[in-house]
Amino acid sequence: MQSTRTFKDRLFLVIKGLAMGAANKVPGVSGGVVAFVAGFYEEFIYSLQRVNKTAFKLLFNGRFKSFYRYINGKFLGLLFLGMIVSYFSVSKILDYLIVNYELYVWSTFFGMILGSIYYISKDFGEWNKKTIIALIIGAVMGVSISFLDPATENDHLLFVFFCGIISVSGMTLPGFSGSFILILLGNYVLLLVDSVNALYDTISDIFSGNFEFIRNEARIRMLKVLGVFTLGSVTGLVTFSHILNYILKHYKSITLATIMGFIIGSLGVVWPWKNTDYRTAEDGSLLLDSTGKQIIENYTRFFPELNTQNYIAIAYIALGILIVLGLEWYGQRTKQQKI
Repeated sequence: MQSTRTFKDRLFLVIKGLAMGAANKVPGVSGGVVAFVAGFYEEFIYSLQRVNKTAFKLLFNGRFKSFYRYINGKFLGLLFLGMIVSYFSVSKILDYLIVNYELYVWSTFFGMILGSIYYISKDFGEWNKKTIIALIIGAVMGVSISFLDPATENDHLLFVFFCGIISVSGMTLPGFSGSFILILLGNYVLLLVDSVNALYDTISDIFSGNFEFIRNEARIRMLKVLGVFTLGSVTGLVTFSHILNYILKHYKSITLATIMGFIIGSLGVVWPWKNTDYRTAEDGSLLLDSTGKQIIENYTRFFPELNTQNYIAIAYIALGILIVLGLEWYGQRTKQQKI
């Protein structure tokens, strides 16, 4: 899978990483869909599954260049660089847009998922009884997940490790939103807000020469939670990639049909017209997380009335579809140039 990459290729790979990172942060959206539509999903899975016993032998024997080449290091490095930058920048912008322009953001994502379904299905010519059943199973699972009620927050480190494994599912399995699963598990705010804020504060304190945080038990606890969550995420990423690489190799048609089903099922999560239901205490007052934000319970979906705002939302759905078609056009053009 190693190949000579021009500066333009490397830049676009970082941008794809930015898109994957931003998508993974949004409940209901899967970074794996970005990889699928942008045309590097199979290389992504292949590269991850190269992190195996052979890779670790090369690493522990000091053969760093061989290790780097073996795991397709240039590809993974640029992609994860984009994801990391996204996590601390683009995703923050996305958070702002969701708060202030929620309907239009969800409309764009809805359109992108519609475009993704078209992209994956248009060249899929292996419809038969097995693949149709796989499609239906995937769709039912996707819809079922979207209507589950969230659990309460749990910071037990073993459970946090499990959350890390599950959270990366959206990167390896298109249509399966890891961040939405974290909401259902009750740990979205803990793992993607509170622990990240603790890391921000710690880095800021270190650069300012303030090491008082060492005696801050709550801060240290959050850093431990973030560390365990990261370890679980890495474990899940490598584990899922090995499993998916195997089933893509041996059951590609059924796997692609199931992925299409997942993506179709995820449309319910990103349906633009919904009201957010917030968690309340026994006295009816709204519950807040440690940052002062209201805690999401679930969503109530409805069909829109025809008015100016909703016409604009429909236009954003079209924009989302065009974005995916643009990515497809770019991917096809890149392949032709390499040929």
